[in-house]
Amino acid sequence: MQPVRKVQTATHFKLVSGPSRSDPNVTADDLLTPCSPGCRGAREMSWVDVPGDKLLEPVITMSDMLLSLEKAKPTVNEHDLIKLEEFMKDFGQEG
Repeated sequence: MQPVRKVQTATHFKLVSGPSRSDPNVTADDLLTPCSPGCRGAREMSWVDVPGDKLLEPVITMSDMLLSLEKAKPTVNEHDLIKLEEFMKDFGQEG
């Protein structure tokens, strides 16, 4: 979700080249990607101003992954883990 958040919170976008939405084998030179306000070629705009076929999503970085790991909440609680362990004792197979 970090790249999505970058797009949603961006105040500036810049023109870049990348794969065309209609044909990934073709390079498009009119795509927009989020950037900082001081970036060369930055245009002040919101993500809602960017046509969907012109958005080049940011690449996922290691810092995106680390931030997600830091903020993500467990999807399984301790009680569920105990139930799984009991199930594995009753019905599971060892390695």
